[in-house]
Amino acid sequence: MSADAPHLLLVNPSAGHGRARDLLPRATRALASHGIEHRVVETTGIDHGTVEARMAAGAGEVVLVMSGDGLVGQVGGALANTGGTLGVIPGGRGNDFARVLGIPSEIEEAVAVLAAGAIREIDVGEVNGLPFLGIASCGFDSDANRIANEARRVKGRAVYLYAALRALWEWKPARFALTLDSEPAAFTGYAVAAANSRAYGGGMYIAPHAELDDGLLDVVWTAEVGKLRYLANLPKVFKGAHVDEAQVTVRRAAEVRIEADRPFAVYADGDHLTDLPATVRVLRRALRVIAPAGGALVGPG
Repeated sequence: MSADAPHLLLVNPSAGHGRARDLLPRATRALASHGIEHRVVETTGIDHGTVEARMAAGAGEVVLVMSGDGLVGQVGGALANTGGTLGVIPGGRGNDFARVLGIPSEIEEAVAVLAAGAIREIDVGEVNGLPFLGIASCGFDSDANRIANEARRVKGRAVYLYAALRALWEWKPARFALTLDSEPAAFTGYAVAAANSRAYGGGMYIAPHAELDDGLLDVVWTAEVGKLRYLANLPKVFKGAHVDEAQVTVRRAAEVRIEADRPFAVYADGDHLTDLPATVRVLRRALRVIAPAGGALVGPG
């Protein structure tokens, strides 16, 4: 992707509690230093951002997003199967999509990746027809995501640990019924995650072996276990080592249907997208994204 092509820089001014807005001058200077012609639009919401992205792609512009995973995921979904190209400058709290793709967290280094212009084709997930790029999850994760999104005084990655501890205090096991392609499964426990990517929650590698371009979801579920043991195993998720525990199951499928014995919101890319029952599927290699040369995804380190 040539730096001479026109670029649209979409900025969510509220991402990361204003972090993206604060970083915008650095981003525009870095883009200019690489000779990347661009215009800036500050989004007023997800719908505004996706409309601007579609119009820009239709006009031949490269769409850059400086925000958290929520806007990145929805813009990526809007560009799926359009031939449009997505570039990412991390600007939120978690930045998990950028992390897994190998995009640096420092603005100037991220812009250098954009300037190099290596293109990778990746899968896009859909849950009840709504797009996402990372991980769709429900159950215990529904409660933890809601708490994290409501937390205004807890900063950085600490918000995800805070949310998990708060959610665990009141958690009661749920019964889940799954259909992975045509194969049924059921369990009583904590959560189900349908993973297009590897990480969520600010570096929690819930699906450490997921690939962004294999046409499959890594479906991860955690069966019932005592709260103290669950808490003790929680740090293992940052290394992806939790998948070795007996209560954790990982299967791969192109589509998974998820139902439960009580209502749960389904969160993806940090946002509440829909509710159970839910069908999650993959649009294979539907999105062009600017990524570091070489194409290797980053896993737990």
